[in-house]
Amino acid sequence: MPLWTPPASFLDRAHLTQYRVWLANRPGLGVPDAALQPNAEGYEALWRWSVADVDRFWQSLWRYFAVIAHTPATRIRGGGPDDGGVGPDTRWFEGAMLNYAEHSFRHQTGDHPALIFQSERGAAAGSAPVEVSWDDLAAAVAAFQGFLRSEGIGPGDRVAAYLPNVPQAVVAFLATASLGAVWSCCSPDFGVRTVIDRFAQIEPALLIATDGYTYAGKPFDRTAEVAELRAALPSVRQTVFLPYLDLDAPTPPDAVRWGDALAAHRTDAPPTFEPVPFDHPLWVLYSSGTTGTPKAITHSHGGALLEHLKYLAFHNDTHPGERFFWFTTTGWMMWNVLQASLLVGGVPVLYDGSPGHPDLGALWRLAGTLPIHHFGTSAPYLTACMKQDLRPGEIADLSALRSLGSTGAPLPAEAFDWVYDAVSEDVWLCSMSGGTDVCTAFVGGCPGKPVHRGRIQGRALGVALASWGDNGEPVAEGLGEMVIEQPMPSMPVFFWGDAGDARYRAAYFDHYADLDAPSVWRHGDFIELFDDGSLVIHGRSDATLNRRGVRIGTAELYAVLDGLPFLKDSLVLNLERPDGTDVMPLFVVMAEGEALTDDRIAEIKATLRQECSPRHVPDAVIAVPDVPYTLSGKKMEVPVKKLLLGLDARAALNKDALPFKAVRNPAAAEHFAAMAEAFRADHLLKSDMSS
Repeated sequence: MPLWTPPASFLDRAHLTQYRVWLANRPGLGVPDAALQPNAEGYEALWRWSVADVDRFWQSLWRYFAVIAHTPATRIRGGGPDDGGVGPDTRWFEGAMLNYAEHSFRHQTGDHPALIFQSERGAAAGSAPVEVSWDDLAAAVAAFQGFLRSEGIGPGDRVAAYLPNVPQAVVAFLATASLGAVWSCCSPDFGVRTVIDRFAQIEPALLIATDGYTYAGKPFDRTAEVAELRAALPSVRQTVFLPYLDLDAPTPPDAVRWGDALAAHRTDAPPTFEPVPFDHPLWVLYSSGTTGTPKAITHSHGGALLEHLKYLAFHNDTHPGERFFWFTTTGWMMWNVLQASLLVGGVPVLYDGSPGHPDLGALWRLAGTLPIHHFGTSAPYLTACMKQDLRPGEIADLSALRSLGSTGAPLPAEAFDWVYDAVSEDVWLCSMSGGTDVCTAFVGGCPGKPVHRGRIQGRALGVALASWGDNGEPVAEGLGEMVIEQPMPSMPVFFWGDAGDARYRAAYFDHYADLDAPSVWRHGDFIELFDDGSLVIHGRSDATLNRRGVRIGTAELYAVLDGLPFLKDSLVLNLERPDGTDVMPLFVVMAEGEALTDDRIAEIKATLRQECSPRHVPDAVIAVPDVPYTLSGKKMEVPVKKLLLGLDARAALNKDALPFKAVRNPAAAEHFAAMAEAFRADHLLKSDMSS
C-alpha cells in the first residue's frame, strides 16, 4: 500500500505533464505512446525511451527548455568508438556557446524576491528573514562582475570562496560564472589544511573569504585561517574580505572589503554574460578526500545547466515563485542545486547555522513562516527528528509544503512512516541519491509514481542506471553494484590537474573495463531494484558487509539501529582476518544518560536478529564517544576500516594527514586510531598490515 499517491491536481500541473504534452506534438522524436501517459507505467516507459534514445532525449531538453545558445551545436554527442560518445571521452553539444548564469536571470521579476536568507543568529535575535529583490541581485552581480573584470578575471580564471551560505555567495558565483571564470567554494567550517588541499590544486587568482560564522549559538572566528590560506595560495592576486561574524572586523592587509568592491563598480547596466563552449568549466567540486588528495571534480556550463533544468523541473517540480529550501553549506553539492532553483524560477531559501539550534524544530518553524514549498534536508536530520518524537506538522503550518527532499544517506523505512504521520500526509517525499561526481541525483522523485515505504521512487530521466554483479551480469533480485550504462552531460569534463584523465578513469570506469565495458560508470553504491522501477540504496559497496558469502548493505543495520531510542549513532564494519574469516564489530554512541550494558548489547543483537537475520548480528558491540563523518556528512566507514586493519596507520596517526583532515569531527577519528592496535590484537587481526 503506497504512503502517497499523486492527486490529479498535482499531475495536471506538473512540469513532467507539460513536457509530455510537448513531446506528443513532436512525433519526429520517436517517443512511444505509452511514455506519454501520466501514471507510474507511463513514467517507466518515458525513462526507458530517455536512456535508449540518448541523443534525441537530451536534444528534446535543449529545445523544451529553450536553452540560450549564442551559436548552435553542430551535433548532440561525439567522442569515442565510432564517434558516438563513450564514457569519459563523450563530448556533448559541440559548437554550442552559452552561459549557465545567463539562464539564472531568465525569470527575473518584480512579483517575488530572487532570494530569501535567514541565519541562526538572525532568528535568535527575532529578525525576519531577509528578502533580496531581483533588482538588487542583478545590481550586485553586475557590480561584482565589474570588480572581477577590474582585477583581470576572465574566462578560465579560478575564483575561490571561503564563505557561509549567505546571499553574497550566490552573487559571487553568478558574477564569476557570467564571465566564464571558474567557481570553487569551501564552507568556513572546513579546516585550513582541508581547504588548502582543495584550492591549491586549482591555483585560484582571486579569493573571497569571511571573518567567521556562528553555529549552535557559538561564534567561530576564522581570521587566522584566512591569513593561513592567503599565505598558502601564492596564485591569489587579490582577496575580497566579507565581514560576517563581526561587521566591524578590520580588513586584512592588501585585501578589498566586499562592500567597497561593489560600491566602486555600481552601474545601472544589467549583468552581461560571456558565451563559452558547452564543456567550458563552470565550477570545481571536491570529493571527501578520504583516500588521497581530494578529487577536483570539474563540471561544465552546459552539462550542469541541462541536468539542473531537468532535475529541478521534472523531479522536484519546482515552479516560478515557489520557495525552494535545502539545508546545506557552501561546501556540499546541494548548495549548487539550491542556487540552481533560480533556473526554473524558484526562490532559493538560504539558511546559515545549525539545524538543531535552539532545537530541531527551528527549520520546520521557518518552513511554516515563509512558507517553504520544497523543503530539502539530509536523511540523518529526518531520523534525528523522528527519534526525538518531533511532530513538525503540529508546531508549524506546513500546508504550503509540496515536497520533502532527503539525501546524503539512505532514509530508513521508519522515517518514511514518521514523515507521513508527523509532517504531513499530503507531502511528496522525494528521497534521492546522487553525488558530487555529477552534481545531481541519479534517482529520486518521479511525478506520477506513488511513494512506497523505504523506497526511492525511481531512476531519473536520462540516467541509464542498472544493477550489475561482479562479472557484469544484470542483477534482477538482491544487491548489485549501481552502474550507469550511458553517459550523461553532467558527468565531469575532467578532474582538475589530472593528466590524461588517469584518475578520472580509475575513479569510475576501470572497475568493469576488463569485461569490455570501458564506458560503464561504477558509482560505488549497492542497490536493489524492484519491478516497478523503485529502488533501495544499501550503502557504499566498498563498505559492504560480506557475511559468509552474503552481501549486506550497512544501511540495513542502520535502519534498525536508528529505531533504538538508547542509541544516538552507530557504525558497522566487516573486517577480514588473515585466515579468511572475518569479524563484524558494531560501534555505538549511546544516547545521553545511557550506558552500554550487557542487557543493552543483548537487546541490540536480538533486535537485529529479529528485524533482519542472524547474519546481521555483530560479533562485538563496542561503545565509542562519536562516529566520524566526512565534511559532507557521510559516515567514514572505509577510512575507519583501514585504520582498524592497520592500513596507512602511520599516516592516519598524524593529525595533519588523511583521514583526519577530511573529518567533520576529528576527535572521533582520533579515538579509532588510538584503539586500532588493541582492537586488532583482541580480534585476531593482522598487526603488521601497514608494512
